[in-house]
Amino acid sequence: MKSRPADGGLVYSTELGRTCPACRQAVTQCACRSAGAVPASDGIVRVSRETKGRNGKGVTVIRGLGSEPAALAQLGKQLKAACGSGGTVKDGVIEIQGDHCERVIEWFQARGHTVKRAGG
Repeated sequence: MKSRPADGGLVYSTELGRTCPACRQAVTQCACRSAGAVPASDGIVRVSRETKGRNGKGVTVIRGLGSEPAALAQLGKQLKAACGSGGTVKDGVIEIQGDHCERVIEWFQARGHTVKRAGG
């Protein structure tokens, strides 16, 4: 038998949708975390290619931007257009479908960012 956390560990409710396990409110109305929190950044944009959990399909992952969610979404849109492929922005990370590492690195360097190739 699995042991349950003292607070119940509720993460989804059919009434509220996704909920915060700490305060049990809907994620959009979470009181314990600031919804617009920007992850800390050291000023270096890291570009890597990942296939883990994607059935062998590669994606280009961009981390370390440390921008507001709205600005990150706009940046993701510009990158998807520059690469000519789809992608998404989630949890402060931009994912572009396919292997576009070199193109993304050049794109950021042209805009004055410090860029590093992360991973292999």
